[in-house]
Amino acid sequence: MRAEIEQAATEIRSSLALLRRHLDWDNALRRLDELNALAEDPALWDKAEKAQKIMRERTHLADAIGAFRAMERELDDALTLAELGEAEGDSASVDEAQRNLAVLKEHAAKRELESLLSGEADMNDCYLEVHAGAGGTEAQDWAQMLLRMYVRWAEQHGYKVEWLEESAGEEAGLKSATIEIKGPNAYGWLKSESGIHRLVRISPFDSNARRHTSFSSVWVYPVIDDDINIEVLDKDLKVDTFRASGAGGQHINKTDSAIRITHIPTGIVVSCQADRSQHRNRAMAMDMLKARMYEAELRKREEASAAIEAQKTDIGWGHQLRSYVLQPYQMVKDLRTEVETSDTQGVLDGDIDRFLSASLAAKIQGGPGAAEKA
Repeated sequence: MRAEIEQAATEIRSSLALLRRHLDWDNALRRLDELNALAEDPALWDKAEKAQKIMRERTHLADAIGAFRAMERELDDALTLAELGEAEGDSASVDEAQRNLAVLKEHAAKRELESLLSGEADMNDCYLEVHAGAGGTEAQDWAQMLLRMYVRWAEQHGYKVEWLEESAGEEAGLKSATIEIKGPNAYGWLKSESGIHRLVRISPFDSNARRHTSFSSVWVYPVIDDDINIEVLDKDLKVDTFRASGAGGQHINKTDSAIRITHIPTGIVVSCQADRSQHRNRAMAMDMLKARMYEAELRKREEASAAIEAQKTDIGWGHQLRSYVLQPYQMVKDLRTEVETSDTQGVLDGDIDRFLSASLAAKIQGGPGAAEKA
């Protein structure tokens, strides 16, 4: 058998062995049986929140076990095809087996990384905010491009996107926007995206076609479960109502029901204008506020390298996470992991898995903050 096929098979088996160990295979099978039994109990839904939590765990575990078994079958099928092809002198079958193994190798490596998403909130949905830095229209256009990148990434992975807040720029782009991304491990995958993103390009808004540098900040925090108790006192809150304005804002309503809540002790500000009901917008904004406070506590526990508010200040040269250069050459480079690509259009269309995977792998290999130090 070709050396390339044997090498790929060896690497896939290694990933599967690690996956099996991380799953704690025997206990995972036993737990799935328990969850299946609970799911068949009609009394389970007497407590809806508990039932939903059990069903989420069951779905997550069943998917993980099913994916592992499917990859084992795909490995066996590819190796069988390669053996038959070589025995019969059918080079086309051998080539097909080699291609199948290459795809499986990449898939197994990604599942191996996903299995390590074991943080307290990694399985949760997440909120993602984008804020334009200084620079007016140029920076606001970059903020919109950046948000589009994340929306495309979410859609490509089968996640649902809900628009919660959108403040349009004066001429183009966005001053800020907040979306909720719903899907398994959404927070685990995107949590390392918080930081400053830098764009270098020939500005379409500059009549002299000069090169401009723009900055936008991204902020990711988890949607928290109802059973996580975050205490928020009314006396610590400033609540404002406002109306969406500007040329954009096509994803949100234009009534006076939009809500902005400021948590005075921490300075955290959240806004929601997703619904025509002021009551529902306030409820969603409170959920976002509690999620931000919970994420702050998570970062403290994980001994993150920078304080939360320090990451939100100075949207400029000091706190860069990734650099996107469109002119005079094409390059996107992560400044923590050194991962880079010349496929700038692919990245801006949502192809950011290479950066997410590298950041996760760096943190796992080096502990909290390792990705930032890489």
